[in-house]
Amino acid sequence: MIRKVIGAILALSITFLAILAIWAFSPPSVPHYDISSEPDAIARGEYLVSAGGCVSCHEGSDGGLSGGLAIESPFGTFYASNITPDPSTGIGDWSGQDLVRAIKHGRSPDGSFYYPAFPYRAYAGISDDEALDIAAWLMAQEPVSNQPPEHELPAWVMRWQMAGWNLLADWNTPELPEYADPIIARGAHLSRNLGHCGECHTPRNALGISDMGREFAGGEMSDGHVEAIDADALANWSEEDLALFLFIGLKPDGEYVGGKMEPVIEHNTGRLTDEDRQAMAAFFKRGL
Repeated sequence: MIRKVIGAILALSITFLAILAIWAFSPPSVPHYDISSEPDAIARGEYLVSAGGCVSCHEGSDGGLSGGLAIESPFGTFYASNITPDPSTGIGDWSGQDLVRAIKHGRSPDGSFYYPAFPYRAYAGISDDEALDIAAWLMAQEPVSNQPPEHELPAWVMRWQMAGWNLLADWNTPELPEYADPIIARGAHLSRNLGHCGECHTPRNALGISDMGREFAGGEMSDGHVEAIDADALANWSEEDLALFLFIGLKPDGEYVGGKMEPVIEHNTGRLTDEDRQAMAAFFKRGL
C-alpha cells in the first residue's frame, strides 16, 4: 500500500514537472501582426524608442542602432544586439509577431530565450500596440550590417536556464498597485515599463532577480553602486526638481549628473514631453 502511495506521488510529481516544463519552454502566444509603414505609427514609435531607452544600449559606433555595446554583469559580458532592419545581422526579416514576442516576452524568432540584460520583464507591461509602433520606427531606419560579438559567459550560464529564471522572477514579483490618478499611472508606466528605471536602481538577489520589496532602493553595477531613487532617497526633492533633472540632468544642489545616467538624460528622459516628465516626477513623489 505504501509503495502504491509513493508511486502515485512520484507519478503526479513527474506529471506536474512535465507540464510546468512544457509551459515554461513553450513560446508565448502572440497574434499575427503586420508592421505599419504609416507616418503616424513611425512617429509614435520614435517617441517610444526614446522613452524606452533603446539608444542608450543599442547605439553602435556608426550612430545607428547596430549594437555592440558591452554590458558587464556578475554573470559575464553581454553585447547589445543589432536592431536595425539589416536582414542578415539585424531584424530585417522579422515579423510584427516576432518583434512583439521579443520585446515583451524575451523570446527570439526561433523561440530561444533572451538573457535579462535585455529588459523584457519591464517591457512586458507595455501594450502590443506600443511594441508595434516601436517596430514601425525600427523598420523605417537605415539597415546597418554589423554582427556584434558573442556574449562572453561562463560555461554554467545557458539560455535554457532562463525558463526557470523567468518562473522564479514571476514568483518574486508582487502585484503592483493600479493608480486612480491618470498622471501618476502614466508616470508609473513610463518609469517601471518603458523607462525600466528599476533595472538599474532596484537591488537584485544572487540570481540577478530584482528584489521588488525594495524597489528603487539602489542597485549594483560592475563599475559601482547605483543610487537609490525611492521615496526616502528623494524626500528632499520636489516634483519640479525631478522634472528638471529628467530634462537636463540638473540636481537640486546645482550639480549635473554624470556617468551612466548622462546618456539616459540625453537619449531618453530629455526627449520626453514636459507632461511625461512631470508624470514621472509625480509617480516618484506620490506613487511609491
